[in-house]
Order: sequence, then structure tokens, then C-alpha cells
Amino acid sequence: MAEPEGSGPITGLRDLKRERNRVLTAETAWRLFIQRGYDNVTVADICAAAEIAPRTFHRYFASKEDVIGEPLRYMTSLVSEHIAGAPAGMPDPAVLRSAMHKLGVFVVEHRDWLGALRTVIQNSAHLREGHQGVPPEREQEIIALLAARHGTSGEPSWQQRLQVAYAVTAFRIWHDEFLRGKVLDPLAQLDEMVATIELTSS
Repeated sequence: MAEPEGSGPITGLRDLKRERNRVLTAETAWRLFIQRGYDNVTVADICAAAEIAPRTFHRYFASKEDVIGEPLRYMTSLVSEHIAGAPAGMPDPAVLRSAMHKLGVFVVEHRDWLGALRTVIQNSAHLREGHQGVPPEREQEIIALLAARHGTSGEPSWQQRLQVAYAVTAFRIWHDEFLRGKVLDPLAQLDEMVATIELTSS
């Protein structure tokens, strides 16, 4: 899913192949998790199904749990890229609203896949404990990007921290409701929920 990085034609080609292989390995692992349950799949199973050596798997992922975190990493990168590319004069709440909307579009387009992965996580006691939302370090990245838009040094303000925490929480609640089929007009409801972020800036 992620865009490959490269500094030149040869490196770019190599990175493109590496990223494609990484994605194919992850997709193979997810299929196995969905079919058998996360706890019943080993790295050896993934390697056999993907027709790769264990050393190759560990070149892409530290562990099979690292594969589960891939969608969240990608979704966080969508938000980060959107914030980094937002117009300089756009108010922070508006930037966060548009970033959450973009993320919502991705979720709507990949509902079946994300829903299946959510079921995989819910059916594994081990995963349920460690996948309850955006990791603190990822949230800090988003806060830092929001603060960097203003060109100021030092710690982000409490308002910025609160706005990001609010947006992330609103999105998490919407995401859960949407995947459970409780939302009739998903993007409109997401916009409505995240729009209340203005309350944190008043």
C-alpha cells in the first residue's frame, strides 16, 4: 500500500520490487489470519504460503504481529502526508477535519478487508490487548507535524495536543461504528463527529 522510496532509477526500481514483495507477503499473512485465526498461524506458515524463506520475511517484518500493524501504519501515514501538505493558512482544526475525511474515504473503500482484520484482532486475546487504537508514538508524530506548520520551535501547545487526541478518538469511535454497520451515511457522520473539534479551540 505504501509508496516506495528511492533516490535514483536503480535504487527506485529495487525499492519498488522490495515494496511489492512486502505487500504480497503481508496480503498472504492476512489471508491466513482471516482463514485460520491469528493464533493458529506461524511465521513458517506465512513463508510457506508466500513461497519465501524466513530470512526474507524478517527482512520485511520483525514478527507476525508486525504484519497486523501494517494497515495502521499506512493509515497514519495518510494523515501525516495530508497535514504536511495542507495550505499554510488553513486553521489546525480544518486541517485535522480534512485529514480525517481522507482517512475515512480509505476506510470506506476498504471496508471488507478492514472489517476482516478487525475480526482477526477481536478473536485473538493477545492482539486485543495491544491494538486498541493509534499508538502514542504515532499520535506524537501527528502532533509534531501539526505544530511544525506554524514554524515554531519547542513543545506543541496543549491546544494542538488536545485537538489531535480529540480527532483520533472521534475517528476511532466512527471507525468502530462503521465496521459494525451502525452508520448509514459514513462520511457525513465522520465529518459531523470531527467537526466538533472546534470546541477544543474556542
